[in-house]
Amino acid sequence: MSRGDLSEAGWRVLKDLLPIEPSMRGRGRRPTKNRSVLNGILWRLRCGAPWRDVPEKYGKWNTIYRRFRRWSEAGTWEIVSITLAEMMADTGHYSIDSTTIRAHVSAAGIKGGLIDRLLAARGAGSAVRFTASPMPVGDHSPSI
Repeated sequence: MSRGDLSEAGWRVLKDLLPIEPSMRGRGRRPTKNRSVLNGILWRLRCGAPWRDVPEKYGKWNTIYRRFRRWSEAGTWEIVSITLAEMMADTGHYSIDSTTIRAHVSAAGIKGGLIDRLLAARGAGSAVRFTASPMPVGDHSPSI
């Protein structure tokens, strides 16, 4: 297990939320296990590297990418995020991290006009973004 890979406790939480692993469909190579694929997806999202740069130890990059897309289209990530948020709320182990980046007034373009209306319509100017992540408390809490 590499740094950043799912722990056993984290895998126990997530394995039932993922679709059933594909079975052998005749000849060809065996399907890659969901845990390995999920670790590859997490590696790619953490590093921000192109899909083709995912290390071979997680499986073929194309398999990882296709499984990510399939799970995205099936709504798997929404189920995972809702379940994790509920678990964190139930246990009280959560943290909100925010970042604010201030920009100069001229960064929004010319005063008034179309660009200001477009920026205002999409909520530009509200610079607060946040993410929630579990905070382990001792050795007994799951690390995801």
